[in-house]
Amino acid sequence: MRSNGFLAMALLLAGCSQSQPNQDENFSLLVPNAANPVRPPPPPAHSPEPSLAEPQGEIDPKSAEAAGQLVQHYGALIEQGRWTDSWKLWSSAAAARQFDRNWRNDSEIHLSVGKLGEPEGAAGSIYVTVPVSFYGKTKAGGSFRTAAEAIVRRVNDVPGSTGEQRRWHIERVDLKTAR
Repeated sequence: MRSNGFLAMALLLAGCSQSQPNQDENFSLLVPNAANPVRPPPPPAHSPEPSLAEPQGEIDPKSAEAAGQLVQHYGALIEQGRWTDSWKLWSSAAAARQFDRNWRNDSEIHLSVGKLGEPEGAAGSIYVTVPVSFYGKTKAGGSFRTAAEAIVRRVNDVPGSTGEQRRWHIERVDLKTAR
């Protein structure tokens, strides 16, 4: 009788060990070694440089960081489907509406912001190029990722310029990959 109980217990344990790997096997999958190095996942295709760093204090509204925040805000608005509000961040609402037609066939859209370019001056204005990546899901069920550059502009502090002109606005967004 004891041998039957032992045999039943052995079969039960053998069945359990076949359905789940033991803890030592799981642990060995997580420990990096020469045979199993742990590597970070590859970056998504067409992603911009590392994302905009968190501010370490108050941001100067004239700074490139403020331009980057404007682009992040634009991304948050379009992610929420607040298209009309997003157009207010552009220098031209008509240009914003035209650009947003790129996303007509998408059910979900997100925007990631890369490392900001250096501010450049031209004809009384300051420009900052912000690398971005639009990504999401299409209405047909697929996914997409599109690299782009947002060109953000503000007028210099010159006599006669208005407060509205001295705020950062999206001048245009140049898509780097086809849609």
